[in-house]
Amino acid sequence: MVDEASKVDKSTIIVHSGDMDKIYSALIVSNGALSMGMEASLFFTFWGLQRLQKGGLDKGPLSKMHFLGLGKWMIKGRMKKANVASLERLIKDFKELGGKVIACEMTMEIMGISKEDLDQDLITEYGAVGTYVQEARNSKITLFI
Repeated sequence: MVDEASKVDKSTIIVHSGDMDKIYSALIVSNGALSMGMEASLFFTFWGLQRLQKGGLDKGPLSKMHFLGLGKWMIKGRMKKANVASLERLIKDFKELGGKVIACEMTMEIMGISKEDLDQDLITEYGAVGTYVQEARNSKITLFI
């Protein structure tokens, strides 16, 4: 068992959802951790992994009030007015700040997603549950989004 004192100043987030607002949440929290000097890992699995497909980062619906795309369009407009960075900018910043993006190999197999289907510029490494557990067991912050 890892005691609290031996944990690294690090955050690890399971990105299970592909909903646009949840991807934003994961990236904003992770970029915040990195900007405060922490390490950060994002473990993309199930519907979250679909956002790592080529051209897929911004394709997810809103988790609430999607309204056949109208809600997402309205939210994106409000975010633009508030100067909120795009998902593409957030993940680019995340990688440049040293964040780690892990693609779940089990999910790839289950959903029939190959490495060629994924945007290689977004992914740091591939791994399975053991990879996530190792990241999380040494983290002070762990989240499931």
